[in-house]
Amino acid sequence: MLTSDFDYLLPPEQIAQHPIEPRDRSRLLVMHRDNGRLEHRTFSDLVELLVPGDVLVANDTRVIPARLMARKDPSGGKVELLLLSRVDPLRWEALVKGRRADPGQRLIIGEEADQVLGWVEGVTPSGGRLLRFEDLIDDRLEHLGQMPLPPYIHETLADRERYQTVYARAQGSVAAPTAGLHFTPELIDRIKDMGVEWVNVLLHIGLDTFRPVSEERVEDHEIHTEYCEMSASAAERLNEARHEGRRIIAIGTTSVRVLETACAGRQAEILPYSGRTRLFIYPGHTFSVVDAMVTNFHLPRSSLLMLVSAFAGVANTRRAYDAAVRSGYRFYSFGDSMFIV
Repeated sequence: MLTSDFDYLLPPEQIAQHPIEPRDRSRLLVMHRDNGRLEHRTFSDLVELLVPGDVLVANDTRVIPARLMARKDPSGGKVELLLLSRVDPLRWEALVKGRRADPGQRLIIGEEADQVLGWVEGVTPSGGRLLRFEDLIDDRLEHLGQMPLPPYIHETLADRERYQTVYARAQGSVAAPTAGLHFTPELIDRIKDMGVEWVNVLLHIGLDTFRPVSEERVEDHEIHTEYCEMSASAAERLNEARHEGRRIIAIGTTSVRVLETACAGRQAEILPYSGRTRLFIYPGHTFSVVDAMVTNFHLPRSSLLMLVSAFAGVANTRRAYDAAVRSGYRFYSFGDSMFIV
């Protein structure tokens, strides 16, 4: 299977530069997998497409202000850092933009009154840098860091919370689980009031969000590992729903990966899980858990688009994306969404 099979043309003006207000007024393209039929709806219509007993599975990760401006010591040269994942309390894997930052280079973040000192400890296999900080940096990111908006968003985000889901809880991602950005507290309450169950899982989103599939053959791509959790209580509730024949609906590709990781090769049962996953889902994957999916429109040649194509079918996905482009849908992180049933 070729990576070029997942390419498509998108007019630049359809790349959403800012979020819709309110969140649930974004457009919703409903795709029926059995026959490819499409419906054009609004996201708040989701309540009309759910039935009592359905289970929505959401990734409650929270985005950290992971973009840091640093100075090289002693030269003062500027370096931009993007923290990707924590290795241990003082060490982080990061991408570096700007001047070279070789192993041994000291870095200064912040001004004199509130500085964080660190240095480059090594080069990672993916070409990033392993950084070690002198002190814990977690609590200082809120005022030292900036939100790590994707490179295709050029407008300034006035409110940081608009790049968080309203149910974000556990800090650790460098990108938002964007399918969840469309939910409002009021919409969630309406969904729960109609008898739909809500279950949280966790996946901290890392490097692969910023890295397109570059290999010519899809099968040759090695996905970056990401930390995820399926709690014992979440597994129990999901297993009960499956045994009763109720639908498991994943909110976003990250929730899909947690569900499929926790049930990998075990058709009968979801087990608690805590650790890193490198599950790469592309056409040919047999889904064990997911019955339906809420998802945004993804970048060409991305592992996320391959996952959606695996679930909906390559031809169905291609037709849906063509229809979305023709109908003026907004794409990517702040764009519109799909409900695949």
